[in-house]
Parts: sequence; C-alpha cells; structure tokens
Amino acid sequence: MRRVRRARKPGAGYMRSYIELFVLVVFLMAACGASWAASPPSSPPTSPPASAAGPIPATSAVSATNPMEEEYREDEIPDPYGAGAVREEKLVVADPLEPFNRAMHEFNDKLYFWALKPVAQGYKAVVPEPARIGVKNFFSNLGFPARFLSCLLQADFSGAATEAGRFAINTIWGIGGLLDPSSGREIDLQIQDTDLGETLGVYGVGQGFYLVWPVFGPSSPRDTVGLVGERLLDPPTYLSPWYAGTAVGVFEQVNATSLRIGDYESLKNAAIDPYVAFRDAYIQYRLKSVEARKSKRTKSASLEAQSPADGPASPEKEIQ
Repeated sequence: MRRVRRARKPGAGYMRSYIELFVLVVFLMAACGASWAASPPSSPPTSPPASAAGPIPATSAVSATNPMEEEYREDEIPDPYGAGAVREEKLVVADPLEPFNRAMHEFNDKLYFWALKPVAQGYKAVVPEPARIGVKNFFSNLGFPARFLSCLLQADFSGAATEAGRFAINTIWGIGGLLDPSSGREIDLQIQDTDLGETLGVYGVGQGFYLVWPVFGPSSPRDTVGLVGERLLDPPTYLSPWYAGTAVGVFEQVNATSLRIGDYESLKNAAIDPYVAFRDAYIQYRLKSVEARKSKRTKSASLEAQSPADGPASPEKEIQ
C-alpha cells in the first residue's frame, strides 16, 4: 500500500525555528542573570592596565564609575531599623517552662486585679500619700542588710559605706526610717539598688532560664537563690508567730501597689502578648543591671590598682 505524504503548510518550519530560537534566547538570558546574581556585587570589574590596553573609551569609563552613583554610594547609611538590625538585637530567652510560666503569669494577673488592686485602692483612699511614702521609706530602710552585704560581696566598698551611712542617718534623723534625709541635696547618699542575684551575676553565674513564681512574679534560678538569701536577711522574717512576718510582707506589697496603681495596666495594654513583653523586659533589665555592677566593680578595681608612683613627679625632681 502506497504511503501518502502530507504536504507541509508554508511557513510551518520557519515558525518552529523561531520558537526554538526564542526558547534558546530566554534560556541564555536566565543563565546570565543567575550568574550575575551569584557574583559578589562589591567586586569591581576587572580591567587590563592602561599601559597594556591603551586608552579606555569614554563610554566604558562613565559606565564603570558614574560620579552620581559614587556620590550616592558614599552617602548610603545602613538602616538601623532594617531586618538585619532587628535580627541582631533580638533577645533570645531560654524559656523551657513556658506552659508553667504562662499559667503562673495568668495567676498573678488575676491576683492583682481581683485582690491586690482593690485592696490597694481602698488603702489609698484612706491613707494619705505622705504617710504611704513614709511606710515605703521604712521598709526600704529595713532592706539595708541585703544591700549592704551585696555591696561587700561585690567589692563595692564605697557603696557599702553609702548604705551604712544611709541606714544610720535615716534611722536616727529619719524617725526609724520613715523619712529619707540621706537622699537630700545636702547629704546626697543615694540608695544602692543591688541584690544578691546581681552579686551572683557579677561573679559569673548565668541568668539561667526564665521562671515565674506565684505571688513573687518573674525570676530565674539565679535570682531565686538571691531571693531566698534576701528573705533570710529580712528582719520581718524572724517575727513570731510565723504568719506575722507574712502579714507584714502583704502590708508592704499593698502599700507599694497603692503608690503605682496604673503602671501595670499601662504596660499590659501596650503589649501584644503581655507574657512575652514582661518576660523580655525582665531579662533585659537584669542583664543591664548585672553589666552595670560589673563595670562599676572593674572601674573601682582599676582605680585601686593605680600606685602613688604613677602620679606626677614633684617639682624638685623635675628641676634636678
């Protein structure tokens, strides 16, 4: 049987060749673009020496070094709010007990709104602010042993002397600590805001993972050890019977809350996730506090290490 061969339509072969050529051009352009993207953008184009290659055309010189582009390139300033900056400054917090911590955070939140805040508001309505400030000064004066010991352990002897002077002046002239004359402009002995947790941090003990205790709030293993030590140094702990010390602690917390009602609400309402916001704020605060104490200790040690021989020579020796 004779096979009948179909006749090609005119122009079909040319159309197929055009399509193949178009696909080849697209492929080559894509390959060139990929190789250009893979090459480092900062590497300048290599060119032969002027003595060997002769004069460079003006068009190539303009395209290689555009004065306008160079001007803008020199004026480029890295964006501090860019993705890279945010990624570098992001705080990494170890939080393996997050389910437990979130439950304790929620418990403390309900305890504040359902019990502590209503009692503090009633207390605030009855007791005037000067009296509440006096109570705050009294409990701050009772915290002298923990601050004094922390300064000694950190080798901050000037801070320890400041705390000792504050305690003596406020106890005698401040009517048992109800007043704070030592912080006035005349005496100017400011409180040394440090604790045993910071002391452990100064000696290299790490923060550890994040931890939230019921009633006591945010903490960490290191700060928990410091908190236990501070409780042992707190005079109301040794009141008898045992619940007397607990009652004193509750009264101190109610009085302190009455002086800052609204602060917790503002921080909570401004946060997308209050738990994460309070966690990061606490960790950052503790890290900065420890670094500040370390730098102060290093500075005082360097000043003590300077010998009198390093000072300026006497005029007689200079004349000789």
